[in-house]
Amino acid sequence: MNKTDQILTIKEASEWATEYLGKTVTTSNISYLIQYGRIKKIGSNGSSQVFKQELLNYYKSYNGTREFLWREQLGSDINWALSFDQYKEAETTKHVHRLHPYKGKFIPQLVEYFLDSHTDNFKKKVYFREGDIILDPFSGSGTTMVQACELGMHSIGIDISAFNTLIGNCKVIKYYLADVQAEISRITKDLRDFLSDSHTLEFEEKLLQTLYEFNNKYFPVPEYKYKVNRNQINEEKYGAEKEKEFLPIFNKLVKAYNIKVKQDKDETFLEKWYSHHIRDEIKFVFNEIKKIKNGDTKRIISLILSRTIRSCRATTHADLATLVEPITATYYCAKHGKVCKPLFSILRWWETYTKDTVNRLFQFDRLRTQTYQICLTGDSRTIDIFRELEKKNPAFADSVRKKKIKGIFSSPPYVGLIDYHEQHAYAYDLFGFERNDDLEIGPLYKGQGKEAKQSYIQGITEVLLNCKKYLADNYDIFLVANDKYNMYPIIAENSGMQIVNQFKRPVLNRTEKDKGAYSEIIFHLKAR
Repeated sequence: MNKTDQILTIKEASEWATEYLGKTVTTSNISYLIQYGRIKKIGSNGSSQVFKQELLNYYKSYNGTREFLWREQLGSDINWALSFDQYKEAETTKHVHRLHPYKGKFIPQLVEYFLDSHTDNFKKKVYFREGDIILDPFSGSGTTMVQACELGMHSIGIDISAFNTLIGNCKVIKYYLADVQAEISRITKDLRDFLSDSHTLEFEEKLLQTLYEFNNKYFPVPEYKYKVNRNQINEEKYGAEKEKEFLPIFNKLVKAYNIKVKQDKDETFLEKWYSHHIRDEIKFVFNEIKKIKNGDTKRIISLILSRTIRSCRATTHADLATLVEPITATYYCAKHGKVCKPLFSILRWWETYTKDTVNRLFQFDRLRTQTYQICLTGDSRTIDIFRELEKKNPAFADSVRKKKIKGIFSSPPYVGLIDYHEQHAYAYDLFGFERNDDLEIGPLYKGQGKEAKQSYIQGITEVLLNCKKYLADNYDIFLVANDKYNMYPIIAENSGMQIVNQFKRPVLNRTEKDKGAYSEIIFHLKAR
């Protein structure tokens, strides 16, 4: 047998890959490659093995060459150290950072890199220290506030979206966790009682069992994906055939359990994108949340409900991030390589997210410092920070007036990329928050044309000019942007600032479907 034809156990494969790549590759990583048809499994489940050559081919095709390929496409000035590729997903979404999905957020390690007290070959100076006040005028999901809290700094966030403000504040609130857990337990029990009069759970259980048997027969793991990856099966044609074959089985179950797959109207988001049964459950839980007396507890459990219903929208798994059309029946799912189903009850996700949220709050409670964090709802171009802080916490407002804000760390919206209100349309519909879509800077619906770019430049400039009034004299501003239209030199000039440094970083592990080479720049601005 040639050396390249060598057969490895899973453990041997992880050891070889670790040495080959120069970074830890676990047995779970190897099992993942088998599970998703990247490499072929040899032997039974009790003694799984792989070909070393297949493993070598896989790493050569992507992981082993990505850095070199990206440097060719993005330029040799890219700072690969700022890719933070050594961190696992669990670390880039640690504790409260994953309390709720949010498109367009940056990873906490990037914020920490610029806020903390370390220096290296790229960051040659410490810009912020414990006790400083940090501002994020595009607060989004609150990443800067959370990291400031970890590092012993005060922080202020501002966001035009009322729901974004809720997300950010929920992450930094100091909770009475016993009360949070008690209310979750009460609502979960009441939801189960509510469902006991329905056939929904029985229907879901029967449907899941039937799908399990069907998928095991026609989409065996990992053989099916292995054949698809090698073009031995036409996935589109085969998937469509099996989807059609299962549909009569689904319809028969719907009729047997008297399931109503659609609501009577589809005028609002909640009416269009949720099944009749799920909408009833959402309404029930929301009414139970209204009974909670503690305001902080009510806010965090409301956020759990929002996270839950986002996962329960009537859409395919592939279209969860960008909705296409409501789906009310079983369908072939290319993401999972089998026939999948829409959801008909929120219970499973509700129980999953309540446990996950409490766990994350406990984790953050051990790391947080005795500092003050708050996100304000408002337009960063015009907001009076002192006056709005005075309404929330007069003592902190007085401290900010005296000490001033040391600087900004923020990721402004990218021009023509995301509609920030629309991504959480379900929450606005449920909670009745006022939408301010027309006040977003650089929204997707305005495009990326000349007029949109000019409007973007003006908007970001006005934010910086307004925020400057609250900054200390020797301020430091760090703005994370993918400036492919070269707008930030103009923005800095118009704001009376200068770009003193630029840190160009590759953006890895993006959730969007486009996984190509992509970079962003962290602009360091100071007074001119």
